[in-house]
Amino acid sequence: MERVKTLAALIKRHAPESGMAPTAVPRLSLIRADRPTVPVPAVYEASLCLIAQGSKRVSLADHSVIYDAARYLLVSVDLPLVGHVIDASPDAPYLCCKIDFDLPTLADLIIAENAPVRSSDLSVLAVYPIDPDLVDAACRLVSLLERPESVPTLAPLIEREILYRLLTGPHGPVLRRIASADSHLGQVSRAIGMIRSGYQQRLRIDDIAAVAGMSTSSLHAHFKAITRMTPVEYQKHLRLQEARRLMLTEGVSAGSAGFAVGYESQSQFSREYRRLFGVPPRRDIARLQAAADFVPTV
Repeated sequence: MERVKTLAALIKRHAPESGMAPTAVPRLSLIRADRPTVPVPAVYEASLCLIAQGSKRVSLADHSVIYDAARYLLVSVDLPLVGHVIDASPDAPYLCCKIDFDLPTLADLIIAENAPVRSSDLSVLAVYPIDPDLVDAACRLVSLLERPESVPTLAPLIEREILYRLLTGPHGPVLRRIASADSHLGQVSRAIGMIRSGYQQRLRIDDIAAVAGMSTSSLHAHFKAITRMTPVEYQKHLRLQEARRLMLTEGVSAGSAGFAVGYESQSQFSREYRRLFGVPPRRDIARLQAAADFVPTV
């Protein structure tokens, strides 16, 4: 598709030499990798990911999806995923744009649309065949980087168009349920927001359930059905992934990183870190720093 080639050229022109970087356009990030990468856990915000070249695999527990230039990825709620680029080379690098959802704009579109909120069994992590209209809108959004004076006026309009096309596409029912205050998906989304905002603190399930507007038993059941993990497991993933980032990118020691993310016991931190990443903290960071194929991407 010609527009996919255009998107690839735009991303290649403005993306960092390696990895992911935010841009001057709010909620737009560009990603590049010149080689396949090792599997890396990371929190994916509710977002749309459009690959213009290459391919990637992401996993949520035992559920994995692959997306590429023919299929786009939709993440409906903030999820701790494991992802790695599986197709990339210096001659044909992995090129992707990530557009985080502006939830107030999404809610405004749903209110204006006034369509009924229907139940849906679609996954909160899903891939769909590429939509030419989405690619066209993404091209126009990325091209604003070449006209920074137009970003404040045009970026919100293009972003609104992208959200509208997602709402009217195959994943629309899930997005409507997120914005619905009385849907289980909307309630779990509020619970996720509270856990993310205070992941360093002791988790109080009663408080999380109250914010979500659910009983504790209902919260556990629906949280696990949607995210494939319990609220405690979700918080643990957030803590350990942030500790890993602190050690890898900021040179923080393992002991300091564990305390920074809320662990009171160094032995518990090391034990849970090893359970998630396969090796103790120091060995994991040394392995990542030495790995030629490690490129932090989302």
